Amino acid sequence: MTKNEVAALRLALPKGRMQQGVFQLLADAGVQVRVDERGYRPTLSLEGVETKLLKPQNIIEMLQAGSRDVGFAGADWVQELEAELVEVLDLGLDPVRLVLAAPPSVLVEGKLPPRPVTVATEYVRLTRRWMEEHDVAGTVLHSYGATEVFPPEDADCIVDNSATGSTLRANGLELVGEVMRSSTRLYASPAAMNDRDKRARIEDMVLLLQSVLDARSRIMIELNVSHEKLDEVVAVLPCMKKPTLARLHGEDGYAVKAAVPRRALAALIPELKARGGTDLVVYELSQIVP
Repeated sequence: MTKNEVAALRLALPKGRMQQGVFQLLADAGVQVRVDERGYRPTLSLEGVETKLLKPQNIIEMLQAGSRDVGFAGADWVQELEAELVEVLDLGLDPVRLVLAAPPSVLVEGKLPPRPVTVATEYVRLTRRWMEEHDVAGTVLHSYGATEVFPPEDADCIVDNSATGSTLRANGLELVGEVMRSSTRLYASPAAMNDRDKRARIEDMVLLLQSVLDARSRIMIELNVSHEKLDEVVAVLPCMKKPTLARLHGEDGYAVKAAVPRRALAALIPELKARGGTDLVVYELSQIVP
């Protein structure tokens, strides 16, 4: 590599349940992912980025080792593996809770019994830490998947991730406590963040992804309003900064446009109508860059 050449940014993409959400986010940000025949070394429509598909746990290990610069993984496994990484963006995708659960037969008034218990889990370090913090005595049994089937014969309770709780209920388990909350996040190795060129490209990637995440949380609304009612309408618009205004042709009124939080829309539309807004139009956004 000559002095004028820049080292490729080594990106790790996740295999498994995270993959679809991450690939869709990249696509919505204008980054196309093309998977080769073997499926492990996709190419991106970003110049100077070299990619590899890995399991999230391996992504964390490769970032820790410095063989990958940036990659997607769950916060739960970063903490479980005690990896010293730089979290550069919480995507909010695949949100899960890491929970302690047990069958009713084990519980005493909804709590763990006052005796040593056996806890089955894939998250050995996090479980031991939680047990120490909550003065729970017992042993931790390392499971390798299908943790929910261990109780009551092979373990008293489990620590596992849960998105909806349906798997726990299907296996006759009750929620006892929460260990942590997790989601898909973008992590970087400390070495990459200390490299000026790589840090700049990572920040550019964050800008693209954040623009899509911001757009997903907002929706564009346009309406017309008379001059007399303008202040009333603007007063209730939860826009990013200030709404965009334009005079209506040949009329004493305005066209008003603002990107508002999606969660506010159901209550906002009747309120705008009540305050004099007319001809309301609502449409999706692709990206928002402040």
